[in-house]
Amino acid sequence: MGDEPRAWLRTAVASLAICAAGGALLARGTDGFRALTSEQARRNEIARAPRAVPAVALEDQDGRPFALAAYRGRPLAVDFVYTQCRSVCSLLSTGFQRLDRAEWSRGGARDDRLQLVSVSFDPRDTPARLREYASHFGADGHAWRFARLRDPGDLGELLGAFGVVVIPAAGGDFQHNAAVHLVDARGRLARVLDAGAQPEEVARALASMGPAPPLAAATDGR
Repeated sequence: MGDEPRAWLRTAVASLAICAAGGALLARGTDGFRALTSEQARRNEIARAPRAVPAVALEDQDGRPFALAAYRGRPLAVDFVYTQCRSVCSLLSTGFQRLDRAEWSRGGARDDRLQLVSVSFDPRDTPARLREYASHFGADGHAWRFARLRDPGDLGELLGAFGVVVIPAAGGDFQHNAAVHLVDARGRLARVLDAGAQPEEVARALASMGPAPPLAAATDGR
């Protein structure tokens, strides 16, 4: 075999090796080709292995202290907003308003409905500001609460657990990602949906999370 065919063969083998290595990296980075983005891969991983939600202290728009653990035994939807947001927060809050109204239309006891909590990461959001913002969207302060961290030092842990990235921007604004986070009856982050998820999408995701365990099992910390 002459030099030219040998050179061609070496080039072909090297190209195949590069393609194979690139394919392996793509498969690993896209969750075995099931996800085309790292965000989708993260959502798939959460669906397969729900994550514990940290036990941080919150206070709602009326200054009442509570924790997300108080919702164990029933499903919960959580989003992250701030009251002076001029971008995606409106989409999130409008989506939660739609969910809230859909739950009200189903009837039944208030505590049996999907619970909603919107958490602000802006230290300027006092309970009074949260209350004003909540009233704009018709949140009742029970089935749908707006809240902030009682200890700002817990914010990083909470955002990290939910995969929320917040970057301060000019003029006191923030750049942040947005999603609807579904916490299962055991208090674990179990599904992540798009910010504009419709009630029927949320209902399907809740159904895929399985039935709620007995309340005693849901509150034992597992």
